[in-house]
Amino acid sequence: MRVLVVEDEPLMASFIARGLRDNGYTVDVAHDGGQALARVDNHNYDLVVLDLRLPVKDGLTVCRELREQSFRSPILMLTAMDGMDDVVSGLNSGADDYLAKPFDFELLLARIRALLRRGRQLHGDVLTVADLSLNTVDHTAKRGDRTIRLTAKEYALLELLIMHSGQILDRRARLGRNVRSAFKYYRRLREATAPKD
Repeated sequence: MRVLVVEDEPLMASFIARGLRDNGYTVDVAHDGGQALARVDNHNYDLVVLDLRLPVKDGLTVCRELREQSFRSPILMLTAMDGMDDVVSGLNSGADDYLAKPFDFELLLARIRALLRRGRQLHGDVLTVADLSLNTVDHTAKRGDRTIRLTAKEYALLELLIMHSGQILDRRARLGRNVRSAFKYYRRLREATAPKD
């Protein structure tokens, strides 16, 4: 799953991005509203974590513009402003959920998983292509009856490939800047998931 974190505070952005990467997500970071809109124009995101107070364009404006452009992925508003009016404004602008700072990272992760589950209802908790299946809840993979051990990055790559089975994926848009590293994982993934005689 690919997540865009839109946060103007470098330490907070780094903290969120690192934590999400450690949990198997592919993460891009934008530091202002203009960058966020440009990234969404050039990449396909499964979820956006969006701070309310941003330079160039604030989070409410970004959220509203994304929804006007028919952006359908979940948006989680993340901000230090937690007054009722702010919550209502965020949700009315198109956000799917709202979390006030400071927050516990496990709560953020749980909210992200819940939002992604809602969006996955079309696919279900087990993604399947031929006899290869991937459980998106416990992150296990199977080829027939054989269980396959995956690293977090291999899981993220396999999930991406299965969810876009039959489609041509743009290397940079889907795999991020480090394409060479992604191909290393792809080769290992191919070997691990190859049918055994």
